[in-house]
Amino acid sequence: MKLKKGDTVRVIYGKDRGREGKIERVYRKSNKVLIPGINMYKKHIKKSQEYPQGGVVDLPRPIFVSKVAFLCPKCKSTVRLGYKIENEKKIRICKKCGSQV
Repeated sequence: MKLKKGDTVRVIYGKDRGREGKIERVYRKSNKVLIPGINMYKKHIKKSQEYPQGGVVDLPRPIFVSKVAFLCPKCKSTVRLGYKIENEKKIRICKKCGSQV
């Protein structure tokens, strides 16, 4: 998986199409990423110390990596990522402009 925590991505498929956000967490085994404010769902919560009122809470759900596209900070568009080896170090590059990410 070429996406990492802190990357800015745009949703390209689903109910949140066109929205952007930063990746908060990456789930490598299930090929999903968690983006706050995207793919929200409602969950009914029982009364507890954390939620003294209980009720309905909005929570973000992980979204498949195939439904998001990386936003290049230089060309400001959705791009695919590639790898380049420099000085025995693997770096990510933008496939459109060739800049280092």
